[in-house]
Amino acid sequence: MRKMFPLIVLLLRLSAVYSDSHSLRYYHTGVSAPGFGIPEYSSVGYVDDREIANYNSDSRKYQPSVEWMKKLGDDYWEGQTLIGKRNEAIGRHNVKIVMERFNQSGGFHSFQRMYGCELDDDGRITGYMQYGYDGGEFIALDTRTRTYIATMSQAQVTAQRLNSPEVQAGERQRNYLENVCIEWLKTYVENGREDLERRVPPQVKVSAQDEDDAMTLHCLVYGFHPRHVHVKWMKNGVDDLPSYHTTHVLPNPDGTYQIRVSAEVIPKEGDSYSCYVDHSSLGAPLSIVWEPEQRSAWVTPVVVAAVVVTAVLLGGLGFLLYRSKRAGYKTTSTSDTSSESNSAKA
Repeated sequence: MRKMFPLIVLLLRLSAVYSDSHSLRYYHTGVSAPGFGIPEYSSVGYVDDREIANYNSDSRKYQPSVEWMKKLGDDYWEGQTLIGKRNEAIGRHNVKIVMERFNQSGGFHSFQRMYGCELDDDGRITGYMQYGYDGGEFIALDTRTRTYIATMSQAQVTAQRLNSPEVQAGERQRNYLENVCIEWLKTYVENGREDLERRVPPQVKVSAQDEDDAMTLHCLVYGFHPRHVHVKWMKNGVDDLPSYHTTHVLPNPDGTYQIRVSAEVIPKEGDSYSCYVDHSSLGAPLSIVWEPEQRSAWVTPVVVAAVVVTAVLLGGLGFLLYRSKRAGYKTTSTSDTSSESNSAKA
């Protein structure tokens, strides 16, 4: 990530491999000055990892990113555009206010909001709402206590105002996350179910790289959908590799995903190593053996396609948004229980 964009990076929570759990997320970003291809304000919505809609201060229009979102009709998009314009004004205000809190009068700065909800296949609901400034967590909603927690000293004023008896923002936001957000998520999933829940089996490539007396094994798994996958290296058919490096699951431009898992080993005669892959599109997990006499091996459960190792630019902005996983206030859990909530002013 380039230093000129000290923005937040979002790591999406993984669910179980065999599930049709779904999530709805929105990312709002305001910057102190437009440039480098980044508008002064932008808002991007996702169902699962699929971009569904976007708005920015250049277009000033909320518009669908996938064909099935057009089913919602013109009235929906006109209403969302009005919300986008209102949130744009709040976003511009927040950047200025927080810069003043940090005694900053110039430079490139960003204020971001990430919020959303998830509905697991067992009916469990989780929700979260967080704000960040210049790559650090600024404030976050503790959905259990319905209060905002300041994670920077400059956010204390904001937390006190949002938690005041007159405002009680946490109560309203929790209601949005547990009810309104979930109902819209169900609507979006129903419209895009064929796209969101399609099953595409993974393709797998195993290879090795010599490093002095050791060897690094690589297992590249790509072209699969949905996102959730389990990949690991095994020795002699058992879980005997205590440490290995795993990249995040990255999206491909065609809507599928990829991941690479690497492990450093000291090969000995008689030992065998295999890459274990489990995915909901497979009838049974794959176990791809790396043969020492072969520097690489391919397994393609479907027709072989060219591997794509380029992550898409989320929302057209060229950066990822980060949600840290603070144990104290990251989610809301309820039993099963229908727009975008108002932005809070800093």
